[in-house]
Amino acid sequence: MEENVLKERVAQLEDHILKKCLWQFHSRAWDRERQNENILGKTMQILCGEPIAKETAEDRCYYADAVCLADAYKERFDWINTLNVAEIKEVMAALKERIDYVTIIGSLNEELTVKQY
Repeated sequence: MEENVLKERVAQLEDHILKKCLWQFHSRAWDRERQNENILGKTMQILCGEPIAKETAEDRCYYADAVCLADAYKERFDWINTLNVAEIKEVMAALKERIDYVTIIGSLNEELTVKQY
């Protein structure tokens, strides 16, 4: 996928998360890492039609958020419905990298590293 197209698409998906998803506001870095990995990973699996683990309560919680996110993406961004599996995985990997940066790595929130949480 062309780099400019990829960046534009990731920006659209990121904007949706930042404006509509409360899960991005966990107060610990390790919570954010786990949520980003699981919610975005399960969203990618849904969009690709892959099987999803739902054995544990934690799996089911992440799955519920992923279903909402995948449904919103399919409804709001027509282009996502035209992508093949490899393209979806490329976009979602770039989105995860961006969300990790925004919510963890580049965050100025010093509470993320407080050990007492």
